[in-house]
Amino acid sequence: MNKKSGTNEIMYNLCIDQGNSSTKIGIFKQDILLESHVYEILGVTEMTEIISRYSVNSCILSSVIANNNELINYLESTFANFILLNDKTPVPVINRYATPETLGKDRLAAVIGAAYLKPKTDLLVVDAGTAITYDFIDAQKVYRGGNIAPGIDMRLRSLHEFTQKLPLVKAENNSPLLGTDTQSAILSGVLYGIVFEINGYIDALKIKYPELSTFLTGGSTFYFDTKLKNPIFAEKNLVLIGLNRILQFNVQK
Repeated sequence: MNKKSGTNEIMYNLCIDQGNSSTKIGIFKQDILLESHVYEILGVTEMTEIISRYSVNSCILSSVIANNNELINYLESTFANFILLNDKTPVPVINRYATPETLGKDRLAAVIGAAYLKPKTDLLVVDAGTAITYDFIDAQKVYRGGNIAPGIDMRLRSLHEFTQKLPLVKAENNSPLLGTDTQSAILSGVLYGIVFEINGYIDALKIKYPELSTFLTGGSTFYFDTKLKNPIFAEKNLVLIGLNRILQFNVQK
Protein backbone atom coordinates (compact mmCIF):
# COMPACT_ATOMS: atom_id res chain seq x y z
CA MET A 1 0.00 0.00 0.00
CA ASN A 2 1.04 3.64 -0.04
CA LYS A 3 1.49 5.55 3.18
CA LYS A 4 -2.20 6.46 3.35
CA SER A 5 -3.57 2.92 3.12
CA GLY A 6 -5.54 1.33 5.91
CA THR A 7 -4.27 -1.47 8.13
CA ASN A 8 -6.97 -3.98 7.12
CA GLU A 9 -5.92 -4.12 3.47
CA ILE A 10 -3.98 -7.02 1.98
CA MET A 11 -0.37 -5.91 1.67
CA TYR A 12 1.80 -6.48 -1.37
CA ASN A 13 5.54 -6.21 -2.03
CA LEU A 14 7.02 -4.46 -5.04
CA CYS A 15 10.47 -5.64 -6.18
CA ILE A 16 12.44 -3.75 -8.82
CA ASP A 17 15.50 -5.18 -10.58
CA GLN A 18 17.16 -2.45 -12.65
CA GLY A 19 19.67 -4.07 -14.99
CA ASN A 20 22.03 -2.89 -17.71
CA SER A 21 19.54 -3.11 -20.57
CA SER A 22 16.09 -3.24 -18.94
CA THR A 23 14.19 -3.09 -15.66
CA LYS A 24 12.11 -5.96 -14.31
CA ILE A 25 9.45 -5.53 -11.64
CA GLY A 26 7.51 -8.08 -9.64
CA ILE A 27 4.43 -7.81 -7.43
CA PHE A 28 4.39 -10.31 -4.55
CA LYS A 29 1.70 -11.27 -2.10
CA GLN A 30 3.94 -12.58 0.68
CA ASP A 31 5.96 -15.31 -1.14
CA ILE A 32 3.72 -15.58 -4.19
CA LEU A 33 4.74 -13.74 -7.35
CA LEU A 34 1.49 -12.42 -8.82
CA GLU A 35 2.87 -10.74 -11.91
CA SER A 36 6.08 -9.48 -13.43
CA HIS A 37 6.86 -7.01 -16.20
CA VAL A 38 9.91 -5.82 -18.12
CA TYR A 39 10.46 -2.17 -19.05
CA GLU A 40 13.10 -0.61 -21.24
CA ILE A 41 12.68 2.57 -19.19
CA LEU A 42 11.02 2.68 -15.78
CA GLY A 43 10.11 6.08 -14.36
CA VAL A 44 7.58 7.68 -12.05
CA THR A 45 4.80 7.52 -14.67
CA GLU A 46 5.15 3.77 -15.07
CA MET A 47 5.41 3.26 -11.30
CA THR A 48 2.22 5.21 -10.69
CA GLU A 49 0.32 2.93 -13.06
CA ILE A 50 1.74 -0.22 -11.43
CA ILE A 51 0.90 0.65 -7.85
CA SER A 52 -2.57 1.95 -8.73
CA ARG A 53 -3.66 -1.70 -8.99
CA TYR A 54 -2.24 -2.97 -5.68
CA SER A 55 -2.00 -1.88 -2.05
CA VAL A 56 1.80 -1.98 -1.99
CA ASN A 57 3.27 -1.38 1.44
CA SER A 58 6.89 -2.44 0.94
CA CYS A 59 9.29 -1.88 -1.95
CA ILE A 60 12.89 -2.78 -2.74
CA LEU A 61 15.00 -1.39 -5.57
CA SER A 62 18.15 -3.09 -6.84
CA SER A 63 20.11 -1.26 -9.52
CA VAL A 64 23.40 -2.03 -11.26
CA ILE A 65 23.38 1.34 -13.08
CA ALA A 66 23.51 4.96 -11.94
CA ASN A 67 20.74 5.87 -9.51
CA ASN A 68 17.61 7.57 -10.83
CA ASN A 69 17.13 10.10 -8.04
CA GLU A 70 13.67 11.13 -9.21
CA LEU A 71 12.48 7.53 -9.04
CA ILE A 72 14.16 6.90 -5.69
CA ASN A 73 12.62 10.01 -4.15
CA TYR A 74 9.21 8.93 -5.43
CA LEU A 75 9.57 5.44 -3.96
CA GLU A 76 10.80 6.78 -0.61
CA SER A 77 7.86 9.17 -0.33
CA THR A 78 5.26 6.63 -1.49
CA PHE A 79 5.90 3.44 0.47
CA ALA A 80 5.84 2.80 4.20
CA ASN A 81 8.85 0.50 3.80
CA PHE A 82 11.41 1.24 1.09
CA ILE A 83 14.84 -0.34 0.69
CA LEU A 84 17.48 0.84 -1.77
CA LEU A 85 19.61 -2.30 -1.83
CA ASN A 86 23.30 -1.76 -1.11
CA ASP A 87 26.17 -3.59 0.58
CA LYS A 88 24.99 -2.41 4.02
CA THR A 89 21.48 -3.88 3.65
CA PRO A 90 20.97 -6.87 6.01
CA VAL A 91 20.45 -10.09 4.04
CA PRO A 92 19.47 -13.64 5.11
CA VAL A 93 22.81 -15.18 4.03
CA ILE A 94 26.47 -14.79 5.01
CA ASN A 95 28.40 -12.84 2.38
CA ARG A 96 32.09 -13.83 2.07
CA TYR A 97 32.82 -11.62 -0.94
CA ALA A 98 36.04 -9.72 -0.19
CA THR A 99 34.65 -6.46 -1.60
CA PRO A 100 30.90 -6.53 -0.91
CA GLU A 101 30.53 -2.95 -2.10
CA THR A 102 31.49 -4.06 -5.63
CA LEU A 103 29.29 -7.17 -5.74
CA GLY A 104 26.44 -6.83 -8.22
CA LYS A 105 23.20 -6.56 -6.28
CA ASP A 106 21.46 -8.78 -8.80
CA ARG A 107 24.08 -11.48 -8.22
CA LEU A 108 23.48 -11.45 -4.47
CA ALA A 109 19.71 -11.43 -4.89
CA ALA A 110 19.89 -14.39 -7.28
CA VAL A 111 21.76 -16.63 -4.82
CA ILE A 112 19.38 -15.60 -2.03
CA GLY A 113 16.45 -16.55 -4.27
CA ALA A 114 18.06 -19.90 -5.08
CA ALA A 115 18.78 -20.63 -1.41
CA TYR A 116 15.13 -19.92 -0.60
CA LEU A 117 13.79 -22.18 -3.37
CA LYS A 118 16.21 -25.03 -2.60
CA PRO A 119 17.38 -24.68 1.02
CA LYS A 120 20.23 -26.61 2.65
CA THR A 121 21.79 -27.31 -0.74
CA ASP A 122 25.07 -26.35 -2.41
CA LEU A 123 24.03 -24.14 -5.31
CA LEU A 124 25.55 -22.66 -8.45
CA VAL A 125 23.56 -19.79 -9.95
CA VAL A 126 24.18 -18.97 -13.61
CA ASP A 127 22.65 -15.67 -14.72
CA ALA A 128 22.82 -15.37 -18.51
CA GLY A 129 22.21 -11.74 -19.36
CA THR A 130 24.30 -8.92 -20.81
CA ALA A 131 27.13 -10.60 -18.92
CA ILE A 132 27.08 -14.18 -17.66
CA THR A 133 27.67 -14.52 -13.94
CA TYR A 134 28.48 -17.64 -11.98
CA ASP A 135 27.82 -17.50 -8.23
CA PHE A 136 28.11 -20.17 -5.57
CA ILE A 137 26.33 -20.41 -2.21
CA ASP A 138 26.80 -23.43 0.02
CA ALA A 139 24.29 -25.47 1.98
CA GLN A 140 24.92 -23.35 5.09
CA LYS A 141 23.80 -20.21 3.18
CA VAL A 142 27.35 -18.86 2.90
CA TYR A 143 27.97 -17.01 -0.35
CA ARG A 144 31.49 -17.96 -1.45
CA GLY A 145 31.92 -15.84 -4.56
CA GLY A 146 31.67 -16.20 -8.29
CA ASN A 147 32.86 -15.12 -11.73
CA ILE A 148 31.81 -12.76 -14.51
CA ALA A 149 32.08 -13.56 -18.22
CA PRO A 150 30.89 -11.91 -21.44
CA GLY A 151 27.33 -12.65 -22.54
CA ILE A 152 26.18 -13.81 -25.98
CA ASP A 153 25.94 -10.39 -27.62
CA MET A 154 29.28 -9.27 -26.17
CA ARG A 155 31.00 -12.30 -27.67
CA LEU A 156 29.33 -11.90 -31.05
CA ARG A 157 30.17 -8.18 -31.20
CA SER A 158 33.77 -8.70 -30.13
CA LEU A 159 34.41 -11.17 -32.96
CA HIS A 160 33.11 -8.58 -35.42
CA GLU A 161 34.71 -5.48 -33.91
CA PHE A 162 38.17 -6.93 -33.21
CA THR A 163 38.59 -8.51 -36.64
CA GLN A 164 38.51 -7.09 -40.15
CA LYS A 165 36.42 -9.67 -41.97
CA LEU A 166 34.17 -11.53 -39.54
CA PRO A 167 30.51 -10.44 -39.81
CA LEU A 168 28.26 -9.36 -36.97
CA VAL A 169 26.02 -12.36 -36.34
CA LYS A 170 22.64 -12.22 -34.65
CA ALA A 171 21.98 -14.73 -31.87
CA GLU A 172 19.65 -17.58 -32.82
CA ASN A 173 18.68 -20.71 -30.97
CA ASN A 174 18.95 -23.24 -33.80
CA SER A 175 22.71 -23.64 -34.20
CA PRO A 176 24.54 -26.89 -35.07
CA LEU A 177 27.37 -28.22 -32.97
CA LEU A 178 29.76 -27.53 -35.85
CA GLY A 179 29.26 -24.62 -38.21
CA THR A 180 29.15 -25.19 -41.95
CA ASP A 181 29.81 -21.58 -42.99
CA THR A 182 31.32 -18.51 -41.33
CA GLN A 183 28.06 -17.26 -39.86
CA SER A 184 27.07 -20.61 -38.32
CA ALA A 185 30.66 -21.18 -37.17
CA ILE A 186 30.58 -17.90 -35.22
CA LEU A 187 27.13 -18.54 -33.75
CA SER A 188 27.89 -22.15 -32.79
CA GLY A 189 31.29 -21.18 -31.44
CA VAL A 190 29.72 -18.60 -29.13
CA LEU A 191 26.67 -20.59 -28.01
CA TYR A 192 28.36 -23.94 -27.51
CA GLY A 193 31.38 -22.21 -25.99
CA ILE A 194 29.03 -20.92 -23.29
CA VAL A 195 27.36 -24.34 -22.93
CA PHE A 196 30.74 -26.01 -22.38
CA GLU A 197 31.70 -23.18 -20.02
CA ILE A 198 28.61 -23.73 -17.87
CA ASN A 199 29.10 -27.50 -17.86
CA GLY A 200 32.73 -26.99 -16.95
CA TYR A 201 31.86 -24.91 -13.87
CA ILE A 202 29.31 -27.51 -12.78
CA ASP A 203 31.77 -30.39 -13.21
CA ALA A 204 34.55 -28.54 -11.36
CA LEU A 205 32.34 -27.62 -8.41
CA LYS A 206 30.91 -31.14 -8.17
CA ILE A 207 34.37 -32.47 -7.33
CA LYS A 208 34.13 -30.72 -3.95
CA TYR A 209 30.34 -30.43 -3.75
CA PRO A 210 28.95 -33.67 -5.26
CA GLU A 211 25.32 -32.80 -4.37
CA LEU A 212 25.53 -29.48 -6.20
CA SER A 213 22.36 -28.14 -7.82
CA THR A 214 22.34 -25.48 -10.53
CA PHE A 215 19.92 -22.63 -11.20
CA LEU A 216 19.82 -20.92 -14.59
CA THR A 217 18.27 -17.48 -14.94
CA GLY A 218 18.51 -14.35 -17.07
CA GLY A 219 17.24 -13.19 -20.43
CA SER A 220 19.36 -15.63 -22.45
CA THR A 221 18.33 -18.73 -20.49
CA PHE A 222 16.38 -20.25 -23.38
CA TYR A 223 19.56 -20.55 -25.47
CA PHE A 224 21.11 -23.00 -23.01
CA ASP A 225 18.55 -24.77 -20.83
CA THR A 226 18.03 -27.66 -23.25
CA LYS A 227 21.69 -27.97 -24.29
CA LEU A 228 23.29 -28.57 -20.88
CA LYS A 229 24.26 -32.11 -19.96
CA ASN A 230 23.66 -31.49 -16.27
CA PRO A 231 20.13 -31.16 -14.82
CA ILE A 232 19.34 -27.53 -13.98
CA PHE A 233 16.49 -25.52 -12.50
CA ALA A 234 15.47 -22.75 -14.89
CA GLU A 235 13.85 -19.83 -13.04
CA LYS A 236 13.48 -16.58 -14.97
CA ASN A 237 12.36 -14.63 -11.88
CA LEU A 238 15.15 -15.74 -9.56
CA VAL A 239 16.44 -12.21 -8.88
CA LEU A 240 12.95 -10.92 -8.10
CA ILE A 241 12.37 -13.86 -5.73
CA GLY A 242 15.63 -13.04 -3.97
CA LEU A 243 14.75 -9.36 -3.69
CA ASN A 244 11.43 -10.29 -2.13
CA ARG A 245 13.24 -12.45 0.43
CA ILE A 246 15.57 -9.56 1.30
CA LEU A 247 12.60 -7.21 1.63
CA GLN A 248 10.70 -9.60 3.88
CA PHE A 249 13.83 -10.24 5.97
CA ASN A 250 14.16 -6.50 6.70
CA VAL A 251 10.48 -5.64 7.15
CA GLN A 252 9.90 -8.54 9.57
CA LYS A 253 12.92 -7.74 11.75
